[in-house]
Amino acid sequence: MTRRHPVRTGTEPVTARSALGLRAVLSAVFLPIFTAATAGFAVWAAHQGPGDNPGNGPLTVLAVACGVLALAAVADLLVVTARRRRSEHAGGKPRR
Repeated sequence: MTRRHPVRTGTEPVTARSALGLRAVLSAVFLPIFTAATAGFAVWAAHQGPGDNPGNGPLTVLAVACGVLALAAVADLLVVTARRRRSEHAGGKPRR
């Protein structure tokens, strides 16, 4: 027989739950913001001249950082959606 949940080692309550609704809202709000920022910084970096300030390097770093944050928001939305579906499929009350 295998255990579905790891043995509790901390002092968290037995009924502790993640705030899936809040995570979904935050990810849904920040995904378009980080996506737009990625595109904006990438276009800005592409139109930089040799002596322009800020240079091409810092703008590229900002575009990559915003892109990584957008990917993290997408991954979190996928995880939250999967957990909600699993909870509803198991007959549990859907979490908000």
